Amino acid sequence: MSASTWLAIASGIALASACGLRAFLPLWILGLLGRAHVVHLAAKMDWLSHDFALVALGVATVVEVAADKIPVVDHVLDAIGLVARPAAAWLASYAVFRDWPTPWGQSASMALAVLALGIQVTKAKLRIGTTALTLGHGNPVVSVLEDVASLGLALLGLLAPIVALVVVVALFIAAARERRQAA
Repeated sequence: MSASTWLAIASGIALASACGLRAFLPLWILGLLGRAHVVHLAAKMDWLSHDFALVALGVATVVEVAADKIPVVDHVLDAIGLVARPAAAWLASYAVFRDWPTPWGQSASMALAVLALGIQVTKAKLRIGTTALTLGHGNPVVSVLEDVASLGLALLGLLAPIVALVVVVALFIAAARERRQAA
């Protein structure tokens, strides 16, 4: 495989992971960087960098980020996220698999959508635990950490994909160790 293929895979994994935390923020970042010609989107996904898409994704990002700070509403967003976040991960990863032939780009994007679903489910479970431990008062703090993580993963995934992949792998290893210690 070529270096560009490996970079696309690393970028797709980072974007899918970011989408597992926030549905719209990574897509908005992807569209903005596509618009600025920092990243090149797949031809069929170029619409992400157009005015209407950027405005819609920007508004959706603000609504999602703000609503996630409100206890109870955050749980509703997690329920909606079971569909929205994997779909966003599929879109984001497909947009960076620009040189991949059919059906490989679509298939890899579907696998990364499953990754985003796994992150979404794990995040929702964590949020339930945070709600139980803090009566919902800790949820806004956790939400801000999720915002920062999603933004950071999206930016790293697009600007430094190998670094992003290392971060994602390190986070998965840390989560696995934590889970084993808790059991």
